[in-house]
Amino acid sequence: MRILLAEDDPIIADGLARSLRQGGYAVDWAANGLDADTALITSSYDLLILDLGLPKLPGLEVLKRLRGRNSQLPVLILTALDGTGDRVRGLDLGADDYMVKPFELAELEARVRALTRRSAGTVPTIVCGALTYDQVGRVAQIHGQALELSAREVGLLEVLLMRMGRLVSKDQLVEHLCGWGEEVSHNAIEVYVHRLRKKLEAGGVKIATVRGLGYCLERPAVE
Repeated sequence: MRILLAEDDPIIADGLARSLRQGGYAVDWAANGLDADTALITSSYDLLILDLGLPKLPGLEVLKRLRGRNSQLPVLILTALDGTGDRVRGLDLGADDYMVKPFELAELEARVRALTRRSAGTVPTIVCGALTYDQVGRVAQIHGQALELSAREVGLLEVLLMRMGRLVSKDQLVEHLCGWGEEVSHNAIEVYVHRLRKKLEAGGVKIATVRGLGYCLERPAVE
């Protein structure tokens, strides 16, 4: 999952981005509203975490423009403004959730998971044959045994599960798994897929390679 973090405080942004990346998310950081608005126009995201007090373009204007483009991107407002009027304006303009600073990191991460699940239209646990994936705990199991997956492998598995039975190109995987400044080649994607494929083999879960096009997590014959 790829997240845009629009936050002008570099300390908060750095800490939050580090935590989310450790959880397997790709995170891009925009330090002002204009950069955030540009990123939302030019790139594809699964979630926007939005501060309201952004320089150059206020957070509410970023949100207003986003919804004006008919985007259904989930938006979590994260701000020091805790008045009822501020909450009402944010929610009325189309925000999906609202958190006030200071905040507990564990709660924010739980809300991020909930919003990305809701956006994808999926249930908390996804089943693919002998594989089960708990989106809340971000834990994959084969026949009830937990798999040891790196953060990158977890992200890769999520993308493939969300598009089970459909082709996912290497470019799409790079876009969803990598933030700005991260250089991940197609060869690296091949390595991640190979590692994940080996770990899923025990459960008969197959990642098919469509040469020159990408990958597809095959639906089991009987679910």
